[in-house]
Amino acid sequence: MLRRPGGVSRRWWVMSNDSHLAKQERTEVSPLTQAMIINGAVLFATLECDLGPHRKIGAFRILRTPVVLAAVIPLFLDRPVTHGNGLLIELAGIAAGLLCGLVVTTLMRVYRSPKTGKPVSAAGLPYAIVWTLVVAARAAFSIGATHWFPTQLAQWCATHQVTGAAITDGLIFMAITMVLVRTAGLAARATRLPSTPAGRTGNRLTATA
Repeated sequence: MLRRPGGVSRRWWVMSNDSHLAKQERTEVSPLTQAMIINGAVLFATLECDLGPHRKIGAFRILRTPVVLAAVIPLFLDRPVTHGNGLLIELAGIAAGLLCGLVVTTLMRVYRSPKTGKPVSAAGLPYAIVWTLVVAARAAFSIGATHWFPTQLAQWCATHQVTGAAITDGLIFMAITMVLVRTAGLAARATRLPSTPAGRTGNRLTATA
């Protein structure tokens, strides 16, 4: 379940007829805002690290985005669901993150710099588009759960015995998995590059697939 810093638990939608509580709810930082923080942090940190040609691959570059996630996610991730359909929702989020992470990894070229012989990467518009679409889809669902279809979603959750927390966790696990797959893929491809022969740092070397 999303929660505010300090441990105040929150829900995706409010199903209360108490107008006083509803008014108080609106004065707090909304779950939608919290979801946007996660999505924005993931998108900005990743594209800032990866977009463009000849981006140096080092420990700081590889760990920067996971560190951003590690700083933000604990503020919003409550105790994961460990049984029933809620667990299946969370596993589906992990599977979706794995698939999306593999897709974006193939859109990044990893090779040795023709000038320094050190591992670098290049990612262009297709890479940025896929990341943006994935984050936009998560953001659209967050907006929809709050404004477009909260009643229908609540009915679906009640029918299938799924909590709002499980759906929230599934989206968060998707974001985490996608970043981790991108990070592991980048590190693995950099370490698998063939060594630079002496005297050939000025020549262009073959990129890894």
